[in-house]
Amino acid sequence: MFHVTLKDKKYKHMKFNTKTIHGGQEHDPAYGSVMPPIYQTSTYAQSTPGGHKGYEYSRTHNPTRNALEKAFASIENGNYGLAFGSGMAAIDAIIKLLKPGDEVISTNDLYGGSYRLFTKIFEGFGIKFHFVGMRNIENIETLINSNTKLIWVETPTNPMLNIIDIKAVSVLAKKYNILFAVDSTFATPYLQLPLDLGADIVMHSVTKYIGGHSDVVMGALIVKDKELAEKLYFIQNASGAVCGPQDSFLVLRGIKTLHVRMQRHCENGRAVAEFLASHPKIEKVYWPGFETHPNHNIAKSQMKDFGGMLSFTTKGNNYAEAIKIIENLQLFTLAESLGGVESLSGHPASMTHASIPKEEREKSGVVDSLIRLSVGIEDIEDLINDLKQALN
Repeated sequence: MFHVTLKDKKYKHMKFNTKTIHGGQEHDPAYGSVMPPIYQTSTYAQSTPGGHKGYEYSRTHNPTRNALEKAFASIENGNYGLAFGSGMAAIDAIIKLLKPGDEVISTNDLYGGSYRLFTKIFEGFGIKFHFVGMRNIENIETLINSNTKLIWVETPTNPMLNIIDIKAVSVLAKKYNILFAVDSTFATPYLQLPLDLGADIVMHSVTKYIGGHSDVVMGALIVKDKELAEKLYFIQNASGAVCGPQDSFLVLRGIKTLHVRMQRHCENGRAVAEFLASHPKIEKVYWPGFETHPNHNIAKSQMKDFGGMLSFTTKGNNYAEAIKIIENLQLFTLAESLGGVESLSGHPASMTHASIPKEEREKSGVVDSLIRLSVGIEDIEDLINDLKQALN
């Protein structure tokens, strides 16, 4: 049911822009529907006990969700995709591969929800987490011991846009036989392909760029290894944190425009980053496209472009001034989340990263004056003018 079939393998040779539209997809066999139908059903008729057409219960299998999971696998160059009710549910499934006494080495600059899940939930079950800056790979190796079972990487990181060398971490993980997972939410498969760089698992908050329209909450995991996939499918079914068919349909639709949306996100992100970097009131802009950005050369080598996410601080690192700028923005909506077609602004210290203690936040650069922007696909002149009026 979940394996990529011989017929599906033709999609592996397509270019990315074609995969977003056709990858892993087939016309509906009943009536030839070009788009996968929304199978809004919880259960399926059986002719005799156990005699069914591949579907028994929609927590376990649903045709619309399975079509989406095949699309995930296709655009990530994976063999198996899994769709979850949220990005956090997808991460939760990964950590459930572990057992008490196991240890995880994680990026120290990571989404606050991931940090909260690790420290407030799974540490209570006897799993130990180490948070370390990973721009320097040696920082990881010093923490590895016989209990280390998972390396968790975000790249680019949230919200400091740090870049971590996926290929170098994969070499280290294979050397010590450690599972290696990458949260690639900021990059999307359009910009980077962690599985091709040696990761075992790639995770996405589909809520963000892959869905792309701020109307769905969903998570995804994609892997190449069959045994690992079967373990994750078991957890997905047993724990039940799956997405519904309506959301699956919306994300299938969103994937079809991922490549064109990401092109504009990248164009606009570059223009906004360059504008802010030249503004007299701005202290620092965090965007991996700058040659001065730490690990810029790694970003160039493992990413197609530099994305639409950036963060910045004002001169003097004034908290009140940062809040005033955010409140004065008009096109950039102040809201949680990112990656939609509309531009969003956020204050990580009080919003997305509030669950991380202040002392820990500031160690990784998440100071109270930091502003994060998710640059949308509006006209760039309008976005620049909005920033000008808010800053002035």
